Amino acid sequence: MTANSAGSPPSLSRSPHNHGRLTMRVWFRNVFSAISTVAEGLFVTLRVFGSTYNRNRKTFTEQFEYPELPVPVAARYRGFHRFDLTTCIACDQCAKACPVDCIYIGKERVQGGKGFQVSGFTIDYSKCMFCALCVEPCPVDCIFMGSSHDLSCYSRDGTIVDFARLPVDVAWGRSTLNPTVVSAAKVIVEPVHGGPNQ
Repeated sequence: MTANSAGSPPSLSRSPHNHGRLTMRVWFRNVFSAISTVAEGLFVTLRVFGSTYNRNRKTFTEQFEYPELPVPVAARYRGFHRFDLTTCIACDQCAKACPVDCIYIGKERVQGGKGFQVSGFTIDYSKCMFCALCVEPCPVDCIFMGSSHDLSCYSRDGTIVDFARLPVDVAWGRSTLNPTVVSAAKVIVEPVHGGPNQ
């Protein structure tokens, strides 16, 4: 140990032996902190796993008997749309509100009257994010979110649903929207109903 010229106490940090000891102490403290943090996180994970583990829990298909029975959904579940072609005035408000531009409305001016006739109301579900922003601006409440959970298909063409070609009871939700009905509607040329202005 050396004393400096001002008469202050000797400095321990200048010694290479003490500097190495301090560095090792900091290193061991960091290693201990890292191991204890990981152990604490694993303990939380194991505690939650232990509290939620159920030996008698069934698989999803055993519990809900899916697809034979529909999956139970919450009351405000935003599933596939329901659309009432008989009241739609083709105002395009839902298509304008859609943030991903997945709603396509075909309309024709009514001959000898005012307003439009709906010739197509298509939703591309490969783009739809089920945000329900299309429901609010509708002035006649002809579109709303349904509770259908699944619309499985084997091609991208099956994700494009033209509600103007679907039977009215399926589009409005009295019957189930399913892939068989959607594929059968692809061959229909004319809309099943022209709306309130026909």
